[in-house]
Amino acid sequence: MKHTIATIGSHSALDVCEGAKAEGFKTLVACQRGREKIYLGPYKTRMRGKDEIGVVDELLLLNKFSELSSPKALEFLKQRDSIFIPNRSFCVYVGYENIEKNFPIPIFGNRKLLRAEERDAPKNQYYLMEKAGVRFPREIKSPDKIDRLAIVKVSEAKRSYERAFFLARNPEEYRQKSYELLKAGKITEDGLNKAKIEEYIIGAHFNLNFFYSPVHGELELMGVDTRRQTNLDGFLRMPADQQLETLKIAQPTTIEVGHIACTLRESLLEQVFELGEKFVHAVEREYPPGIIGPFALQGAFLEEGKEEFVCFDVSLRIPGSPGTRFTPYSGYLFRENISFGRRIAMEIKDAEKKKMIEAITT
Repeated sequence: MKHTIATIGSHSALDVCEGAKAEGFKTLVACQRGREKIYLGPYKTRMRGKDEIGVVDELLLLNKFSELSSPKALEFLKQRDSIFIPNRSFCVYVGYENIEKNFPIPIFGNRKLLRAEERDAPKNQYYLMEKAGVRFPREIKSPDKIDRLAIVKVSEAKRSYERAFFLARNPEEYRQKSYELLKAGKITEDGLNKAKIEEYIIGAHFNLNFFYSPVHGELELMGVDTRRQTNLDGFLRMPADQQLETLKIAQPTTIEVGHIACTLRESLLEQVFELGEKFVHAVEREYPPGIIGPFALQGAFLEEGKEEFVCFDVSLRIPGSPGTRFTPYSGYLFRENISFGRRIAMEIKDAEKKKMIEAITT
């Protein structure tokens, strides 16, 4: 293969590398010093007898992830004719300004679209959902307007990319819980001032993981999953009386630590594809050339006469959920289960054959 498939050593790097190796590509992981053992150890490519095992061919070791946009790192990537696969960690550690202006390596996907995930971006995910006609939770403009169960979407103090969301039923509860989180150092005043307050949606939670192929002009449903979150999952496993007691000393948090592959009732699939198609068309109008490759709509199905999906969050790059390959949806299309990493590699291979690399990279 002509290109090397590269990504940052976090989030979904092994998924990307496994898929790339399955399609015959060389792989490269850019990793921060101190976090390289998993890529240099168990998953490094090597021979075991006559067979090659592992998925990581080469490591670009950095003192800090932010050095990925340095001249030395860029030259390393250029020499290997790399196509870079963005994930959430890439956005967080390298930063949108560097990605958009100081990273002249072909990126699989629409690099200008990555910023739209942030809720404070001008044409953000809410803007795109509104343009697409995708239902999302009603926004509550200020704490004094809270008149129902609401979720306050505030970033953590130490890790701004992680969430310290909390629930409140009224202004008094908002003030009490935000004060406790501020006092504990879990959030900051600045983060609280920037927080979004939304009605809390009670429904069955699902992440709808899609792939849009510019090479083939088709939308594909790759898989469906739901999240494991700490320490929320621990709270939910307690009896109600113990939950109330525990709330006196700790608040539930929703930091994502894993995913569970799951399926949807088949009669819901038509709605799922309609949502994905509407979103693809809206993004194509607002962020040309539009969506390239993976994206996800994360939300819940409500029962209000009929099941309707309400989207709380949008991922505009590969979701960190390798388990989606173990749901049946990619198999219905390809007659075998396909990971996101492999589907990306398949698209790059097809683009190479059709001389369409510029259609899938920016």
